[in-house]
Amino acid sequence: MFYAKKQTANLIASALAELGVTEGFDENSIVTMLEYPPSPENGDLAFPCFRLSRTLRKAPPMIASDIKAKLSAGGLFEKIEQAGGYLNFYFDKTVFSDVIIKEICDKKEKYGSSDEGKGKTVVLDYSSPNICKPFHIGHLGSTVIGHSIKKIHEFSGYNCVGINYLGDWGTQFGKLMVAYRKWGNKEDVEKGGIDVLVDLYVRINHEIDGDPEHGIEGNKELADEARAEFHKLELGDPDNIELWKWFKEISLAEYEKTYAQLGITFDSYLGESFYTDKMPAQVQKLREANLLKIDDGASIVDLSDYKMPPCLILRSDGSTLYPTRDIAAAVYRHDTYDFAKCVYVTSDQQILHFKQWFKVVEMMGYDWADKLVHIPYGTISVAGVKLSTRHGNVLLLRDVFGQAVDKVRSVIEEKNPDLENKDEVAEAVGIGAIIYYYLLGSIGKSSSFVMDDALSFDGNTGPYAQYTYARTCSILAKAKQNGVSYGAADVKITSDEEFALAKQLALFPEKVKAALDGYEPSVITHYIFDAATQFNRFYHNCPVLTAEDPDTVKTRLMLTESAGHVLKSAFSLICMKAPEKV
Repeated sequence: MFYAKKQTANLIASALAELGVTEGFDENSIVTMLEYPPSPENGDLAFPCFRLSRTLRKAPPMIASDIKAKLSAGGLFEKIEQAGGYLNFYFDKTVFSDVIIKEICDKKEKYGSSDEGKGKTVVLDYSSPNICKPFHIGHLGSTVIGHSIKKIHEFSGYNCVGINYLGDWGTQFGKLMVAYRKWGNKEDVEKGGIDVLVDLYVRINHEIDGDPEHGIEGNKELADEARAEFHKLELGDPDNIELWKWFKEISLAEYEKTYAQLGITFDSYLGESFYTDKMPAQVQKLREANLLKIDDGASIVDLSDYKMPPCLILRSDGSTLYPTRDIAAAVYRHDTYDFAKCVYVTSDQQILHFKQWFKVVEMMGYDWADKLVHIPYGTISVAGVKLSTRHGNVLLLRDVFGQAVDKVRSVIEEKNPDLENKDEVAEAVGIGAIIYYYLLGSIGKSSSFVMDDALSFDGNTGPYAQYTYARTCSILAKAKQNGVSYGAADVKITSDEEFALAKQLALFPEKVKAALDGYEPSVITHYIFDAATQFNRFYHNCPVLTAEDPDTVKTRLMLTESAGHVLKSAFSLICMKAPEKV
């Protein structure tokens, strides 16, 4: 719709120039003022004249009347009407659709992309699980939201660097080492992998925390042992280093299975441990800037002037913390990639953490501090209960994916048993259903995961959208099989459903821009549903291959191809696959 908006804005700008308005209302500003009427009866675009009242010292209806007198229909515009303080623009259905359809058929899956980010690098830190913990449904957020934001930036011309900032450092590894040495053995871990490590981690946390509700006291000595083991790890103890590397290898092997299912790859797996030797320089810089203060033995940065709690840099024993590592990582990334922005996708529980260390980076004098962006997403619970690996309350992602794939496979066996690549399709649709469900809501809102809702195949769901795409492929395949060609035929619009679909497809570039600016993948997810619904309405009301007029057949085939290209591109932006047969 950018094309139509620019044409409309150009027409209005010329009329305003004739009325003596030459400043403040150029073509670009007018584009932002244009609105979509609530009903097609009110036109395809509307221009509200209210903001011109102060400039022209007239009531909006009079302004609208004056502008209309300077306008004439023709070309893109079938007619232009005044309605109170609005000017309503009605497109010539065939002229508009011809431009949009041919542009999509020419650009194919590149339609909607842009070069907005040309020459700019964006670093994206997402997924970033803590090693020795399995992927559960709560990890899905950072992973698919982050990758979707990366895909949207790439689609908009940015050079993107995806970083999986593994949580491979911290006191939790001291806990795991103590637990392994007390209750674990190599044979069990090699056989059971990450599941055995999780059991050990849960056990030691239960031992440390106790169970006050049942009168069981916690063992704080174990907590002290864990801190001591991590401190030894930081100092480079050979035995602890060897054990830590083994735990990390086991974890990465498990994570790669999930990333493969999601079709996600990363450019870097540099985790927290990588920055161990880079933190001292940042701590020293803080000291030299007189930003560090000692509080009960710990080193902090006072943020009271910014109405925030102090940012803890070093514990009293000298151990580093998350802010120390994050600051060192940000400096390294800027020096390495010279980013235009560095985006962090994490749970909204970390909002304060990011505000604190972002402010510390600014106080340290780094002039790129304003390029750091935190995208918090709402936490997810299961049946209203917060997820926690340390307490053993998790819904494993592999189990969720397995159930989804099994359900799709059973549907395929019932309705399309002769389908080729059934397992591949079942995985694409089953996992796509989970992704779509997750990315349907605004990322800022917390939600409760309900398996039955996620795996529903009715209404606004991933399977519905993927089936719609497969339908476009089927129609085009049948046309080719029947020898029907359409090439770059002239478009001939004969129904409201054809025009409505063309308008819906024309919105895609705007939706990509909105998703980019708002870091909001749900914009694309909702668009997918709207586009799929509009195509199905067109399909049910407008025979494609059996239309009597050859020109109508060609137009509808081009519309079908256009819808397929747009849906496939949109799927890619939210990490969904596009099977051609379902």
